[in-house]
Amino acid sequence: QVQLVESGGGLVQAGGSLRLSCVASGRTLNGYALGWLRQAPGKEREFVASITWSTGGTMYADSTKGRFTISRDGAKNTVYLQMNSLKYEDTAVYSCAARRVLGNWVYWGQGTQVTVSA
Repeated sequence: QVQLVESGGGLVQAGGSLRLSCVASGRTLNGYALGWLRQAPGKEREFVASITWSTGGTMYADSTKGRFTISRDGAKNTVYLQMNSLKYEDTAVYSCAARRVLGNWVYWGQGTQVTVSA
């Protein structure tokens, strides 16, 4: 079992920045990837970014590449999502998730709201 707790959401103007944090607990994260997914009202949940815990390898959605940066702090068992140049269309509930490296997202945090005003 992996428990995930997010923080850092809020309201920001377009062009601004926010940093989301996700603290993981419950087991070693080696062999896992952690990521962020988001869901806007009336839309499907979509992938934002992920990081493989052991290697630090990252992946990004095309819509966030170059604006968002995912990183991890092994000492704090925490994953961060630095979001810059935010757009109105980034407004969504952002959820932290974990999966085995070749598996599906199976562990989820409670989600944090990010609202970008136009």
